[in-house]
Amino acid sequence: MRVVMRLVGAAAVLGLVIAGAPSRAAADDVLVFAAASLKNAMDDAVSAFEQQGGGKVRVSYGASSALARQLEAKAPADLFISADLDWMDFAQQRSLIQPQTRKNLLGNRLVMVAPAASNIKVDIAPNFPLATLLGGGRLAMADPDAVPAGKYGKAALEKLGVWSTVESKVARAENVRAALFFVARAEAPLGIVYATDAAAEKGVKIVGVFPEDTHPPIVYPIALTSGTKNPAAAKFLAFLESPAAKPLFQKQGFTALP
Repeated sequence: MRVVMRLVGAAAVLGLVIAGAPSRAAADDVLVFAAASLKNAMDDAVSAFEQQGGGKVRVSYGASSALARQLEAKAPADLFISADLDWMDFAQQRSLIQPQTRKNLLGNRLVMVAPAASNIKVDIAPNFPLATLLGGGRLAMADPDAVPAGKYGKAALEKLGVWSTVESKVARAENVRAALFFVARAEAPLGIVYATDAAAEKGVKIVGVFPEDTHPPIVYPIALTSGTKNPAAAKFLAFLESPAAKPLFQKQGFTALP
């Protein structure tokens, strides 16, 4: 049974991380489609790029799956950053990106979080009692059928032998930041998010880190879209790949890939 958690009065809070292209102020603005988990780091990168005279950049944050589907529907983005390889592969297979510009940009870790005031203790290991730890509550995750963070989480729980015990208790969120928000509001006792998301939200605390061998490597690929005609997009891509941008991502907990 699928469980969908609904937020009350949260639209304003989540508005910045739900997919949907912002309006352009000028034709030469760079429009980036970026995974929701990148928000804090990308906001810093955009600010640094604009301050050095690189031009105006606007970012639409959302689930990589939703963003890729928007590209397929001819959304006018210039740059796409996915939270996994699968959705970048989806875009490349449909000729939605320029494959020669594709690069693996960042890495991340998968963690379990609880509300900041929680006393729950979790030892993530094979067959750990996750269903018992949840009590009558739900496990907040990005949609495990489509969204990268949810897919990684499901893979890890399957590897650990506990997915079947909690599948019916999963609250499927639109993206990883929405799952994070469920836990921060104590609407879910536990959630699975990226380490960088947990670091960005004071309302949660990390109660467990998933061993890296329980799920596919968390990789964020980046590429110019096939439809972009904006020369500033390549400049912003070069900036994101440059040594100057690495500390901005590392500050938020990402691993800068070579």
